[in-house]
Amino acid sequence: MSTTIRTAPAEGGRALAKGVRAIRTPGGLSVRVEPRAAAAGVLLTLVTLAAGVLLIGSGDFDIPPDQVVATLLGHGDAAQEFIVHDLRLPRALVAVLVGGALGLGGAVFQSITRNPLGSPDLIGFGPGATVGALTVIVLLHGDAAATSAGAVAGGLLTGALIYLLAWKRGVHGFRLVLIGIGTAAMLTAVIHYLVTKADLVDATRATLWMTGSLDGRDWAQFWPLLIASVVLVPLILAFGRPLRMLEMGDDAAYALGVRVERTRSVLMVAAVLLVSLATAAAGPIAFVSLSAPQLARRLTRSPGPNLAAGALMGAALLLVADWTASNAFGERQLPVGVVTGVVGGVYLLWLLVAERRAGRI
Repeated sequence: MSTTIRTAPAEGGRALAKGVRAIRTPGGLSVRVEPRAAAAGVLLTLVTLAAGVLLIGSGDFDIPPDQVVATLLGHGDAAQEFIVHDLRLPRALVAVLVGGALGLGGAVFQSITRNPLGSPDLIGFGPGATVGALTVIVLLHGDAAATSAGAVAGGLLTGALIYLLAWKRGVHGFRLVLIGIGTAAMLTAVIHYLVTKADLVDATRATLWMTGSLDGRDWAQFWPLLIASVVLVPLILAFGRPLRMLEMGDDAAYALGVRVERTRSVLMVAAVLLVSLATAAAGPIAFVSLSAPQLARRLTRSPGPNLAAGALMGAALLLVADWTASNAFGERQLPVGVVTGVVGGVYLLWLLVAERRAGRI
């Protein structure tokens, strides 16, 4: 049994782009392989693993990287086993899942809207989850589990509202971005109102939650997010080819046999739920969903949504940002949301200038 690599036309006679390979098995299955995208995926995976090892090893009790790896493989002493497995590994894994979810969700929405500014935290879904969480904290005085449930409910309700408001014989990407930005502005006002209504204790809780942090994250946050990722990530990746067709416009997608509204609805629901769960686990961490897909696209130089690369880039970015927040400022450890907010704000300014020079805004 053999596998052949072809550069001849594939998929209905269309020629493959330069550098793209079609791997065809004896059963007739043809798989597109883009060497640069594959290499970028391997590089991002290695960066994620390296950043995770560094993050696990850093703290009040530093552990060298080789000892971290040995401990993860079951060869550490009792103190190292406790620090790594019980204290630091859950935080690193939550960072991977949250960053991956934000990067993947951002890639979906930027592809659906065909706009690099179509990020969940700019078009209302992130603020919607924040409103849901603050409603539970300020008005219902709920615990951490109830706050997480409120964030998920707020994100889903906001997603449904934006979709309905943007609907007019279909959902146009530019209209979705405009309505999302307007909705985000109104939700921001609601957030400020809820904070002013809170007493001192709840206001402190709300402020800490809104900053976005991975401090104190443990297995209780990891397992629900892992289960959701196991269900939602393969679902989104399965729609990668129809999503690539949607980027060419609704008419072209219809002509290629894509069920446009069904595809868009499924992807939006899955992406909103994934981003809401990530927000529930770590708070509203800014700009990862905006920058990760664009950086992945520039790294792979591949057309299309770059879903897997966007998820890997998001995981790597959040791990590096969390290590920076914990170690780059001496004894003052910052919430990871502060670092991503500063870096993401600079990136947003650069993106706006680049889009203006290109004549797209």
